Amino acid sequence: MSRFHRLAAALAGLPALAQAQAAQPMAPAISPAGSLLQVFVGLVFVLLLIVATGWLTRRLGIGRNAAASLLNIVGSASVGTRERVVVVEIGETWLVVGVAPGSVNALMTLPKGQAPAAGAPLAPGLGALSPFKDKLQLMIDKRREKN
Repeated sequence: MSRFHRLAAALAGLPALAQAQAAQPMAPAISPAGSLLQVFVGLVFVLLLIVATGWLTRRLGIGRNAAASLLNIVGSASVGTRERVVVVEIGETWLVVGVAPGSVNALMTLPKGQAPAAGAPLAPGLGALSPFKDKLQLMIDKRREKN
């Protein structure tokens, strides 16, 4: 069979192929609103899944390391606008810490469950505010010398 005959046979069969395609039902057109709604519902589902996973991990304590359970804050007191004294429990020891913007200073160490008597100095051999008082006095003296 020649090339021409094959081409003619293929062209003769095109109308029958077109009628077969027309007889099949057409697929419904995809609407943009339906696509956007499907994307939005999927996004909301993913966000709710993330929130639920975060809540569940907090509730069950998953991800907390052993160091977090080793360190507990027993109490704290404000001693200024941005300064605090914090009692931290580490194992069988209480650590009294002074916290200010940009610095954390250990003031004294106590056995667990034992509080100092009222009026007792925070550091052995020093008054409660001695390091701060000394630094403040030094700064005041330097400023007076400049003037």
